[in-house]
Amino acid sequence: MPNSAKIVVDVAIGYDGWDALEAPAKLAKDAIDAAIATSRIILKSGAEVSVLLCDDATIRELNRKWRHRDEATNVLAFPAPASAPPLLGDIVIAFETTAREAAAAKKTLRDHTSHLLVHGFLHLIGFDHEDEDAAELMEAKERATLAKLGIADPYQLPIEEAAAANERS
Repeated sequence: MPNSAKIVVDVAIGYDGWDALEAPAKLAKDAIDAAIATSRIILKSGAEVSVLLCDDATIRELNRKWRHRDEATNVLAFPAPASAPPLLGDIVIAFETTAREAAAAKKTLRDHTSHLLVHGFLHLIGFDHEDEDAAELMEAKERATLAKLGIADPYQLPIEEAAAANERS
């Protein structure tokens, strides 16, 4: 049965670099809607997700405070406690790390940000990558969601990198 509940995606932009991304609120809503469809989660009416698009300094501080890791990262997800419905949680994405990773992987900022939004949302609804089986399941959900959005498999090496890896082995 398709999920007919609407989700509210509240996007806050806390860093000017995100001006490089056209319509970030629509991007977040589209990515999360696709993740809902492929994960087949049933949402309660009025479900909410908060997204903060920030800089490396902000995410580093959050990572230090909540995960005890004094470093910037690309995405953090903070699931809301079960007692906090309709809020599912918060997704935080850092611009500099995301832009650097996208450039290194020869991906667009839009596609990589979509991937991180999907990844973060899957964490909010209980997926993780703490062991190999869980990681495979989560990555399969990510691939299916991104395919629905017309985005290539983020875990597949580009043809030239795959060829170089084969030559080295």
